[in-house]
Amino acid sequence: MGIPLMNRWAAAAALTLLAGGTAASQDLSKVEIKTIPVAANVSMLVGAGGNIGVSVGEDGTLLIDDEFPELIDKIRAAAAALRPGPIRFVLNTNWHYDHANGNEALAKGGAVVIAHENSRNHMTVEQTYPDLDPDLKMAPYPHGALPVITVKDTLTLHFNGDEIRMIHVPNAHSDGDLLFYFVRANVVHAGDLVFTNGFPFVNIAMGGTIDGMIKAADVILGLCDARTKVVPGHGSLTDRAGVQAFKDLVIAGRDRVSAMVKLGKTFEEVLAAKPIAGLYKGGAPVMPDEIFVKVAYEDLTGKYRKK
Repeated sequence: MGIPLMNRWAAAAALTLLAGGTAASQDLSKVEIKTIPVAANVSMLVGAGGNIGVSVGEDGTLLIDDEFPELIDKIRAAAAALRPGPIRFVLNTNWHYDHANGNEALAKGGAVVIAHENSRNHMTVEQTYPDLDPDLKMAPYPHGALPVITVKDTLTLHFNGDEIRMIHVPNAHSDGDLLFYFVRANVVHAGDLVFTNGFPFVNIAMGGTIDGMIKAADVILGLCDARTKVVPGHGSLTDRAGVQAFKDLVIAGRDRVSAMVKLGKTFEEVLAAKPIAGLYKGGAPVMPDEIFVKVAYEDLTGKYRKK
């Protein structure tokens, strides 16, 4: 018997808790939004969910992701401190609640929400995350939170003197990811295609794959030069070298789990062997190794692969 449908903040908190983070235990009223300059007129806001990108200029304010409704006033204030004015666009990197749960509040204020077409489809129905917990269920988004413009492969937005290229990378973190490349500012907002604080969560039950994450890193590396700044979905601001390090980490983790799968080991045997222990050396990870081992094992053995 599954647990009842949760409200979206509780669901996001449960996801974060399952992933080993701390947002589930946070009192959102005490969360402060930190502003980190990135390049030109682009900044990064850090709160309790996925990192938020901000573009400000003569055309207004644009956000990439928006975390939680409880933080919207603080997010608006942080954006207004960069440049007063309404938020005109919200671009979602994916539909997960730690990235898009503020959509409704911002849309009510006049923002146009844009996301990948698969993200919109997922938002309209009850969500389950069997790759995390078979009993976890999440309510659909309300109608007002849904993207009004969807992207299939690519789309370009000309805004604040920049060319913002929206690029879908299929079957990576999920089946609905977009990355955003600011051509003039030389900034990539990668969403959950890049983590800088440990192994990523790959939503394989919703079309994500480990190999897709590696290919996504290659796409991002192809956009980068030595001066490019990269905003990850979680973790600190990074650059081309940081993306390469993330790619190498994922490859190493995949290969260690793959070697045990090829030996015919059961999931329990692989988990007990702790095959990726010590690979990430950057301090406290965003989630425990066990989550990555689980999704890697299930991906490599084709648990959610369509027949």
